[in-house]
Amino acid sequence: MLIVISLLFFRCSSEKAKSVVFGFLPILTWLPSYPLKQYLFGDIVSGISAGVMQLPQGLAYAMLAAVPPVFGLYSSFYPVLLYTFFGTSKHISIGTFAVISLMIGGVAVREAPDSMFAVNGTNASQIVDFEARDARRVEVVVAMTTLVGIIQFVLGLLRFGFLAIYLTEPLVRGFTTAAAVHVSVSQIKYLLGVHTARFNGPLSVVYSLDAVFRNIASTNVVTLIIGLVCTVFLYFIKDLNERFKKKLPIPIPGEIIVIVSTGISYGMVMSENYGVEVVGKIPTGLLPPKIPDFSVFPSLFPDAFAIAVVGFSIAISLAKIFALKHGYSVDGNQELIALGLCNFMSSFFHTFAVTASMSRSLVQESTGGHTEIAGLLASLLVLLVVVAIGFVFQPLPTTVLAAIIMVNLLGMFKQMKDIPALWRTSKIELAIWLVSFFASVLLGLDYGLVVAMELELKRSCGQVKLIFTLTFNNFTIMLLYINLTNEFFPKILVRPFICLCCAGTLVSDLRTLKFFCEPVTPDLIFPTIHDAVLHCKHSRDVQ
Repeated sequence: MLIVISLLFFRCSSEKAKSVVFGFLPILTWLPSYPLKQYLFGDIVSGISAGVMQLPQGLAYAMLAAVPPVFGLYSSFYPVLLYTFFGTSKHISIGTFAVISLMIGGVAVREAPDSMFAVNGTNASQIVDFEARDARRVEVVVAMTTLVGIIQFVLGLLRFGFLAIYLTEPLVRGFTTAAAVHVSVSQIKYLLGVHTARFNGPLSVVYSLDAVFRNIASTNVVTLIIGLVCTVFLYFIKDLNERFKKKLPIPIPGEIIVIVSTGISYGMVMSENYGVEVVGKIPTGLLPPKIPDFSVFPSLFPDAFAIAVVGFSIAISLAKIFALKHGYSVDGNQELIALGLCNFMSSFFHTFAVTASMSRSLVQESTGGHTEIAGLLASLLVLLVVVAIGFVFQPLPTTVLAAIIMVNLLGMFKQMKDIPALWRTSKIELAIWLVSFFASVLLGLDYGLVVAMELELKRSCGQVKLIFTLTFNNFTIMLLYINLTNEFFPKILVRPFICLCCAGTLVSDLRTLKFFCEPVTPDLIFPTIHDAVLHCKHSRDVQ
């Protein structure tokens, strides 16, 4: 059994007020001492590299979110800019992400299906008012993003950063692998150039595949060739970057190279001559702010909560990996607040919910990024495109975006290697991985996440995994209790002991707060670790 106690003493003072402000705006702690000579060049290179990836991914993931591509560019600018001020991770790249975009898109399609916008109410061979449909879906997605931001912000203020431990690594990796399956299936129709409805809910993967196969005879050959060529090329570039990452100063921007097809498509007039579906109109400039539609909040809350928790879990997992590698710390509660503010404030400017991207974060870190300045520069690059040259993406075939999405999912599919590894190390974690994966594939991401979390919570309760915070007088006590004995030491008797300074004065306060219960009792509290060790030795000698 493992007990961890964090005991903090604070007073209401100017120093405390200063620490609160600095904690809320982490940029104030590092920007004044930013070493220009050592960090600036690396941050510039890293920011440009991440920004180059933000552009095509923003366009592509907007398709997953069921909104026009330009809203992916908005989502690659505003939240990234805001995270510079509120985030604590120096290396993660905030912005659009496939899993979150797909979850959002599922809600948008459910709340604003094609059938709602059928012209003249026809059911057979529907003619859909796409402009009205897209406008309504944008309203739903923006409202969803506002609600996600509120949930994350409130959870951060309430110190619920510990929620991430219930989204364990096997659960998250099984869930994201299932999401990769959903995303891949959703992109097949774009690669083939066939027109099918978008399905959501249980067995949506099966229905989507069935619809594609039923319409496979109408495949657009030109679209298919473009998609396959782009997929092979992007895979080759991705493999090349991985093999020679130590020799290449920056990764080869395969996605931007592929977007050269924009010029080819424009020159060959592919949309008119060959029926190739293209991105279409991308308005130049930024849209004015708009208040979201609050009336849809009640129907969106369950989905928004799931997206808020999953988005935070992905971001904090990546943040902790880079923090451990580079020797600094990240604050889970502040990350919740940062993500909440990024989503909430950005939603007034027509964005959809964001989180950290694994592929962009790796590029941002590997190209020499040192601070959040890299993310700031990436957002400014996106802004330049939006206000000046967004129109150049209009003739870009959607099959190119589908190829970009598919190749970027390779890292998630590699998580399948977890299965043999978990089989050798922990059957329980393997079961969680498999349940998370199959439930999410068959039932949909929302129901799958609920099933997986229910299983994980049952396991956690069986192992006694508790976290809570108590504040009294001038003390804040945070308790983490984890029972590791059942799985790892089934035949060893282990007793927990708690070490607290000023134990004598605290015990009475803890009694007043009804802190003590099984298995935490007053006789387990000692003033020092040394006293606890001596007690253990004495108990062993007596036995």
